[in-house]
Amino acid sequence: MKVDKHLFCALTQFWNPAYSCFTFRKVDLVPTVEEYMALLQCAKIQVDRVYSRAVNAPIFLKRLMNITGMSEQWVTARIKQNRDNKCISWKNLKNIVLAHPDANKRIDVFALSIYGLVVFSKTLRHVDEAVTDLFDRLDKGVTPVLAILAETFRSLNACWRAGEGRFIGCAQLLLAWFHSHFWKVDKVSYQEEDVEWRAPWLLPDKILYRCGDFGWVPLLGI
Repeated sequence: MKVDKHLFCALTQFWNPAYSCFTFRKVDLVPTVEEYMALLQCAKIQVDRVYSRAVNAPIFLKRLMNITGMSEQWVTARIKQNRDNKCISWKNLKNIVLAHPDANKRIDVFALSIYGLVVFSKTLRHVDEAVTDLFDRLDKGVTPVLAILAETFRSLNACWRAGEGRFIGCAQLLLAWFHSHFWKVDKVSYQEEDVEWRAPWLLPDKILYRCGDFGWVPLLGI
């Protein structure tokens, strides 16, 4: 999906950081865990573990070794320090995708690169350490949606406060969600009460709408 920069910039102007939602006059819209799970077609992943985090998670070096299938010496030589985080160059990962003898490893490294370069593009042409943590947990059946939404909300808040800036997140996915809520039928007059604000593709299911005693509060905004 091609990103319409002008539409995306306009969309960020409607972001309400106080309530962590988009406000269009009397209508508030916010991407939910359930909607993103439907868009990413990962509804079969363990929903009850959406907020879980491993206590003894492997370090960046070990995660890269597990994902790439490369030796400790090879990985250590290619890890770079970028400010407070560590990362690895896409150039190094590309070589694995093209030449690794294990087809499954080639697929895993390519998928990791998509997450690091497109979904969580933090450092240009590099995959950040945090992305490998997310990718490592995917194999354990933990949904990536929470991390994607959290990064989306954080970046929207940062862009809104600064009035500008680079959006670090999956812009394509956010725009796909946005388009799913806004549609137009020519030559038909609709009143406000005739419109139901929901995605037509979202299957009815249980939703998360409460955090402790706080009802109707976006869980990611707490």
